[in-house]
Amino acid sequence: MVLISKFMVPKGYVGITIFPFIFLKFDYLKTNAVLLNHEQIHLRQQIELLVIPFYIIYGVEFLIRLMKLKHWHRAYLSISFEKEAHTNEKDLNYLKSRPLFRFINYL
Repeated sequence: MVLISKFMVPKGYVGITIFPFIFLKFDYLKTNAVLLNHEQIHLRQQIELLVIPFYIIYGVEFLIRLMKLKHWHRAYLSISFEKEAHTNEKDLNYLKSRPLFRFINYL
């Protein structure tokens, strides 16, 4: 389910997925197929890891990469979940053929 909320989406971002919702900053973004595909990839990742472990792994991986890279945005982009989503967001058929635990290939 896609919801619009300027308050749920962190500054500097236009969307965030918190199972089972996709929050977008602005209503017009509901027509952005690439953004929605990116967020739906995150939904699939969250489902695969039974939601809570996804957030734990995401947070730990981010902290490790932040310590290593010492740059917030580069650390965010280097998270395996984000690498998978960014790499495949333009392939609108990606989720139809995506194997389980595909994000592991992006570690």
